[in-house]
This record gives sequence, C-alpha cells and structure tokens, in this order.
Amino acid sequence: MDAEERWRVLRLHVEDQIPIATLACDTGISIRTLQRWNRRYRDDGISGLEPRPRVDKGTRRTDARTVTFIERLALTRPRPALATMHRLTVADANQRGSPPPSYSTVRDVVRALDPALVTLALEGPASYRDRHELVLRRRADRPNQTWQADHTELDILIIGADGKPDRPWLTTVMDDYSRAICGYTVFTGAPSAAHTALALRQAIWRKTDPAWAMCGLPDILHVDHGSDFTSNHLERTAIALHIRIIHSIVGRPQGRGKIERFFGTINTELLATLPGHLRPGNRTPTPVLDLPALDRSIGAFITTYNDRTHSELGVSPRDAWVADGWLPRMPRSLEDLDTLLLTVPKNRVVQRDGIHFQGQRYLAPTLAPFVGHAVTIRYDPRDISEIRVYDRDTFICVAVDEDHPNVRLSLRDIESARRARRRELRKAINERIPTVAVRTETRPLPPPPRRSRLRTYEEDE
Repeated sequence: MDAEERWRVLRLHVEDQIPIATLACDTGISIRTLQRWNRRYRDDGISGLEPRPRVDKGTRRTDARTVTFIERLALTRPRPALATMHRLTVADANQRGSPPPSYSTVRDVVRALDPALVTLALEGPASYRDRHELVLRRRADRPNQTWQADHTELDILIIGADGKPDRPWLTTVMDDYSRAICGYTVFTGAPSAAHTALALRQAIWRKTDPAWAMCGLPDILHVDHGSDFTSNHLERTAIALHIRIIHSIVGRPQGRGKIERFFGTINTELLATLPGHLRPGNRTPTPVLDLPALDRSIGAFITTYNDRTHSELGVSPRDAWVADGWLPRMPRSLEDLDTLLLTVPKNRVVQRDGIHFQGQRYLAPTLAPFVGHAVTIRYDPRDISEIRVYDRDTFICVAVDEDHPNVRLSLRDIESARRARRRELRKAINERIPTVAVRTETRPLPPPPRRSRLRTYEEDE
C-alpha cells in the first residue's frame, strides 16, 4: 500500500474526525497501524506515509547455530524430508536452550541455499558440471574444419525386413561451422562401423543433387566413445584420409550439442507428421512406412533443412558452407574412398561362372584373366546387387549379380529370404518325422541277425 492509498484511509480520521477504533473496524486495518500512520503524518506530512523498508530485511533473526544445523541437514545425502528436518532442528534447539524455529523458518533456510551448492552436495560433480559449470561454445573457423557424427534411435516404428514392426536408427554427419548436414544413413539394427562408414562416404563424396553441395574431407571428426567410432577400421581410415578423430569425454555430450539439437528437430518436425510416430500417449502405433520410404522422407527433410535460414547463423547452412566459394579437400577417386570406407574386405576365388557371395553370382568381363585367382571384394550392405573387386588393393572392376542386374537388393532381404526358407524346411522335417515313427510302430523291423561268437574264414568252410 503506497502513501496515497494510506492517506485515503487516514484522511477519514484527520478531516472527518472518525475515531481510529471505528476506522479500524471498517477497513480491517489494525489500530496500532493506523496510530503509527497518524503519528508519521503529523511529523512529516504525506511523505511520512511512504512505506519504509524494514531495518532487519535480508537478515535472519534465527540463531546462527540453528541455521547451520538446518543447512547441514539440507546438504546431507540422502536429504531428509522437510518435516523431518524441522523435527530434528527443534530437538537440537531445545537441547541447546535456543528458541525452536518454526516450520516456515526451516523451509526458508533450505530454499535460500545456493542451487549449485545443493546440486554438488546431493547429486555429485557430474550433475553439477552439466547444470552449473560455465560452458564455452566453440564454433569452427571455416567449413570442413570440424565435422560431428552421431547416431540416434528415431521415434517411429516402420515395417521391418521380416514384416514385423521395427524401430530404425539414423546416423548423421554435420559440419560444425555451417550446421549443414553433409551425409546420413538410415538403418535398422544396432549401430555399427559399417553404418558410420556409409554415412561418411556420402558426406565426403560429391552428391548427384547440385543443391546438396557439401562434400570433401574434414580436418577433424568429433565423435563419442561408441564401439563403431573407436573401431580399428575407422581409425585406419582416418589416418589414410588425414582426418584427426577427437572423442568426446565419456558422459559429457555437451560437445555434440549441435547434432543433438538436429536430432530433436528431426523427431519434432518430421517424424511427428509421419505414420507410426512414437508419442508419449501412443507407444505402439501401427507402422506404415518401410525403410526406403523413411529414407526418402528424411532425405527430403535434410534438403529443406540445409536451405532454410538457421536461427543462430542468420543464413542457411548451405549458404554458410558455400560462403565466398572455396575448394574442399577431396579423395583421389571414389574407388580409393570405397577401399577405405566400405565394409571389411572379403576374400573370394573367381570361379568359371563368376564370384560367389551371399548366395549370388557376380560377373564382369574383366574377371576373365582372374579365374582361379583369389581376389578381394567390397560391398555396400544396403545394396548387394553389385560388388567391387580388387587384386592386391588394386581396383579391377564392378561385378554385377547376373540374375538381378537392375534390382537393388539389400543384405537384409537375402537374410530374410534365407530364414524363411529354413523355416519351410524345418516345417517339412517336423511333418515327416511323426510319419516315420508311425510306420515303424505298425511294421516292426525284423530282428538283427545273430552274430557267431567264433570268427570263421573262407578257408574253413
């Protein structure tokens, strides 16, 4: 209540001669308060009715030892309930002969504690570091100086290769300077070094879409401590491509915050609009999309993401990456890149009818001189309609599956078909085994011939 409001009440007593007791009953203001206002008005006029701050504001009238006891309880792990703290504090104050604090006093002392102090005491240094430590947000000085790569399990169910619901994963490679998505791969199953290699292959090499300009070799690749990111395969590839791999500190994902925010954008802006989206109220939606359809949707979204204005940069990620025009560092050829990034090599002998791999037969005219020789093959797990053939690390040719030259087959499709075939064979076996048993019971076999205890020879007969 300010001075004007106080005067409007007090003037009824000063000017209209209404007794203070009657004024107190009518307004609900205590008699002592009205008397104090009247005394201040007579001494200082209207200015004396201005609210005055309390002299003891900001200080506690509670005993210092009592406050210390309450704070010690509040910083003890596990922290007692507030009612327990009040009961223990009252008992301690009575024992020392001090006035016991009220419940609200104990609550105010606990609330006044520094949140950082409480977090460090009750949750440990890791939580304190994540919540209260000062963080310096770094940004690369130029495009392709630093890339980030990471996986996330998407909030959507799709139709898997076996026809059952499956939850896919997304591996993404992002340029730290421009926030541009340079490459990605969508897959089912656990993340592996092969999926990381495929995302890096797409990120490094030139895209067929001219609008997707991001390519080249980064100077630094920032990843976590996943088994695929710490594999010898990726380490050898990075050495050959002159890429420095930096692993984030275990349990501290702050260095990958930019790519984590992109994953959140994917889940909230794209997946929320697709059928099969996993939301808090519906954890078992009916899947509609398969993996290729989801791949196309994510690819279209990434194109839009790279071309729209970024809120922090003020320009689109694509424009930030292109900048004033520059030439990225590139591998010598796609074949050299595939040699390093694609799956762990497999050794095969070239047969007269081609190379046999995963139940398929691959042919190419260039293989004619290599019949009977051992070669090394490399393949893309997403498309085994063709393989790349090497002789002592020298690229020979691309061999194509003769039966399906125009069909993209995935290794998962082949494995699914194999499992289905094995189930059919097991079913046939199980159907035949009871039949054999019945025939054995109805037509008992003759007893085996008795063997003579004495060995006889032809000369003895």
